[in-house]
Amino acid sequence: MSDIERIGVSLEKDLLAVFDKFISEKSYKNRSEAIRDLIREHLSKQKLEHKKTPAIGAIFLIYDHHTAHISSVFKRLQHHKPIKTISSIHVYIDHRNCLEILIVRGLALDINAMGEKMISLRGVKHGYINLVATNEETKT
Repeated sequence: MSDIERIGVSLEKDLLAVFDKFISEKSYKNRSEAIRDLIREHLSKQKLEHKKTPAIGAIFLIYDHHTAHISSVFKRLQHHKPIKTISSIHVYIDHRNCLEILIVRGLALDINAMGEKMISLRGVKHGYINLVATNEETKT
């Protein structure tokens, strides 16, 4: 962080009080760190609005592993060409339910499409897709 520039920010007292409470709850060491993270988060979300943005994604799925062939469908979808599966985690929650977490790289548009296909499968009880924009070009 050798290229740091200092800026001044003016806020209403009420807004600053809420922000300071947020900082405390999230265990930030200071306001600057919190502001940097909020700016990065906003810029990443803004990039993701452009669906062809390179991204890293995590797809979370809770499903009934007794549903016929669901694991093989997951494996087939993971080999979807525009998406590269970086890692996957499989956890048995109880006798019937599993948690599958896929870490993938590709374009935001493709990751969302694959995640939505997986979430809509019979046997999937809950699913969530989390994307973060990257600065690098996707290599698949």
